[in-house]
Amino acid sequence: MPHYSGPLLTRPDAEALCAARDAGAAAWTGSLDLGRSQGDARLHADAWEWREQRYPYPAALKDRTIYYWDGEDFAAVSRFTGSLIKLVPTDWGAPTFEIDGIKMLPTSKTSPVDDARRKVELVQPRGKQVLDTCGGLGYFAACCLDAGAAQIRSFEKNPSVLWLRTLNPWSPDPDAPASGGRLQLAQGDVSQAIAELADASFDALLHDPPRFGIAGELYSQTFYDHLARVLRRGGRLFHYTGSPNKLTTGRDVPREVAKRLDKSGFKADLALDGVFATKR
Repeated sequence: MPHYSGPLLTRPDAEALCAARDAGAAAWTGSLDLGRSQGDARLHADAWEWREQRYPYPAALKDRTIYYWDGEDFAAVSRFTGSLIKLVPTDWGAPTFEIDGIKMLPTSKTSPVDDARRKVELVQPRGKQVLDTCGGLGYFAACCLDAGAAQIRSFEKNPSVLWLRTLNPWSPDPDAPASGGRLQLAQGDVSQAIAELADASFDALLHDPPRFGIAGELYSQTFYDHLARVLRRGGRLFHYTGSPNKLTTGRDVPREVAKRLDKSGFKADLALDGVFATKR
């Protein structure tokens, strides 16, 4: 799917545009791509202009919502297809996303891109073939590209999440020149697709599944056996687990994961908010 190149607005952006117009300014300087760049919007009484296209001033926008130009109006970057999936602004520029109000990425203390970078650094992707099992907004893949990975094979099951990626300027575009043909992104359920991947075909793995209660198959011994099968000896893996509260869930998910990975042929230890493992 082609990536969107028009303006993205949040409520503070819209209010700043209108305030500048009301103050009689001829232009407003700021970011209209969630902090990826800064630019000027030319202001007129009835419209504003950006990248040689005119747009109406938006009506009242909601907090915690990102809007894009759909050709007729500014629409929220959200979809309802059984679940409400939406792109959500953060203090760091790079957005997170929510499914039915549940935030999918950590953003309270750091940018989700910086958080992804710390995890990607554990698998040392430079020059490597990398499997990105649950692509999400693509921040793992973006950090692998930046770090010089030779090739990234990425899967994302949810078509609405793939749609969010086309509207998010922080999500890598597989077809962009900057990707250099190194990112292969497919819609698919990796719990099934992994059976078709060749033995020892990857040097590094990044596994960021939904929580256990939603996608237990991605925490299963069978799936971990497949991860071990497709990873070369000495290959590195980072598995995000989060930090579910043992007192409320009655389970220690990170340690359960580490034990299963050990059984599949990894040397696994707790690291960051998940498990880091090396194929024995």
